Amino acid sequence: MVFGEKLKSVRKTRGWSQEELAEKLFVSRQSVSKWENGQNYPSIEVIIKLSDLFEVTIDELLRTDEDLKEKVIKDSKQLAHPKLKFLFDVVFLLGVTLLIIKLGFLGLNKFANLDSSLPGGKFLWNFGPLLFMVGGGIGAGIVKERYKVE
Repeated sequence: MVFGEKLKSVRKTRGWSQEELAEKLFVSRQSVSKWENGQNYPSIEVIIKLSDLFEVTIDELLRTDEDLKEKVIKDSKQLAHPKLKFLFDVVFLLGVTLLIIKLGFLGLNKFANLDSSLPGGKFLWNFGPLLFMVGGGIGAGIVKERYKVE
């Protein structure tokens, strides 16, 4: 049984109209109608609410329809993608920031005849920016490839 048929069957068994189910889920009646007719699928949040309302497992709802299962998997990947991409972008920008700070200190030392050094040692300031920028760039590339829209 596909998801829409199961949804309609359980809804009718409970004696609920599409409008009543929509109110319980905080969605429109048209959304419920589209789900039942197979024109659209609910979000994972709504699937969880349906699971609670109908007292069935999420697995029972998802495994009834292959297209719905694929949609949930795709949605979860899209949710993960921006967070991971943001993390790697921050790592890259940290490397850029360290490089700018280092170049600023080098410029001040050369043009202002100062002899100040950066705290943390030479290794951090010589290789840190490079490691952060390369790591962030590679990580962002991997995330982009992994969650590429198919």
